[in-house]
Amino acid sequence: MNTTHYPHWPAGLPHFLTTPDTSVYTNLEISARRYPNKTAIIFYDSTLSYAQFNSQVEALAGHLQQVCGVQRGDRVLLDMQNSPQFIIAYYAIMRADAMVVPVNPMLMTDELRHYVEDSGARTILASQDVFPRVAPLVGDSGLEHAVVATYSDYLTATTTLTVPETVRAARDVLVQSGVVGWNDALAARHAPGPHLAGPDDLACMPYTSGTTGKPKGCIHTHRTVMVNAAGAATWSGAVVADHVTLAVLPFFHVTGMQSVMNTMIYCGATIVVLPRWDRDTAGQLITRYKVTNWTSIPTMMIDFLSNPRVAEYDISGLKRVSGGGAAMPAAIAQKLLELTGQQYMEGYGLSETMAATHVNPPQRMKQQCLGIPVFGVDARIVDPVTLKQLPAGEVGEIWINGGQVFHGYWNDPQKTAEAFGELDGTRFFRSGDLGYMDEEGFFFFTDRLKRMINASGFKVWPAEVEAAMYQHPAVQECCIIAARDAYRGETVKAVIVRKAGSEASAEDIMHWAHEKMAAYKVPRQIEFVDELPRSGTGKVMWRTLQEKEAGK
Repeated sequence: MNTTHYPHWPAGLPHFLTTPDTSVYTNLEISARRYPNKTAIIFYDSTLSYAQFNSQVEALAGHLQQVCGVQRGDRVLLDMQNSPQFIIAYYAIMRADAMVVPVNPMLMTDELRHYVEDSGARTILASQDVFPRVAPLVGDSGLEHAVVATYSDYLTATTTLTVPETVRAARDVLVQSGVVGWNDALAARHAPGPHLAGPDDLACMPYTSGTTGKPKGCIHTHRTVMVNAAGAATWSGAVVADHVTLAVLPFFHVTGMQSVMNTMIYCGATIVVLPRWDRDTAGQLITRYKVTNWTSIPTMMIDFLSNPRVAEYDISGLKRVSGGGAAMPAAIAQKLLELTGQQYMEGYGLSETMAATHVNPPQRMKQQCLGIPVFGVDARIVDPVTLKQLPAGEVGEIWINGGQVFHGYWNDPQKTAEAFGELDGTRFFRSGDLGYMDEEGFFFFTDRLKRMINASGFKVWPAEVEAAMYQHPAVQECCIIAARDAYRGETVKAVIVRKAGSEASAEDIMHWAHEKMAAYKVPRQIEFVDELPRSGTGKVMWRTLQEKEAGK
């Protein structure tokens, strides 16, 4: 066990945290019993109490079991923006003893088909704005049932806040075979059976990807999810029921799901839901509801603090501002400190670890630093070639052992085996990220062993984009690399060899790509070349192109 960081451990906290031997849904059940009339969710000034929240979860779970035939261990897709319905759906799936498969609401039909077919899901809970992309799959891909939610149904109070059109849109659900509207599903008040799922049952399967192939499902049980839900609530001075969080990081991603949604419900706290980033609305919500906790990414914080209206908002009540995904620029961190007295608490985690494995201790936060291993986590720096542990200061792959580590990739024993290694008789997850540990036990990120591109916190895997780009009639060869972007940190660049005779422009190809894939995957830059560099075995030398781009 690596204990180098113990001298800098948060005061008064144990090195190992005992977590509940119950399902994640049980956290809601307990909070609803403790605080039935307390506000659980705020959505543009409309509110939902914990009692109302749990009641709707019960009704939806009943629909899943009695109408959709969902059984213990089944996978159910969840495709929505941040909304009260996302939170209700997430807990209803677990209440029905099933496994949540969260998907990015930006995904297109062909991308969604893989999630449906790979997971074996027969039911999806989707929002009205994304359902047109889901509809072709109902009855055509193993998907048999869909419950369609309209965000505006939860706008029950008048508001002066700016509400996006997709959220304000009136209910327009085309009921057809296998498809039912959210309100109808709840109104039937089907009673679910006894809750049977325990700590070792399937709970959640976020999808991630490596350097090759399609996205892979990360198998998490209620126990692995619970470890970080409880841990995040404890790390920096316990989150309590009186805390209020701004939820703008997407719930489909493990950081928003765990550090915001699940942690707050575990504590009975209040979640202020913002479906998409809007710096002025965020400022108004923080002021209006005295937000105490805000988990964000650097691009959001940069935009928020650069707002000329920021002085109009009272953000002095913030008690914890945290996040990860990329290093926070020192100048922005300093401005945040001046305005709120809060240091930005950086952390590190992956879909395979259901969010954080490293976080900076509150009494000693280092900038541009992943932090130290959290409760019960053993992290090492290992030479990726020799598989030997490296001393402080040397760069290697970050290996992780802890209670939040996933159980493997769904239906992919080979990739699962490749994702783990053994050190000192202990099984570690190989993160694929390169970094080093300093003399005090703090970890720092340096590079990626994998080819993943991080565009404003959205993870893009070049192989997946390349596979899609090859469908364009003008593309003979394509290599996807990361390009620097002043706002997004990194963006997607396509290096393309056009087919002979083709005169397709960069704009033509980017427009086409927007129709085929989620916007964050679409190449923002395109460079045409006569040929791609290749190794002696004929493989495209993507690293050569990446290094050339980095040198510009």
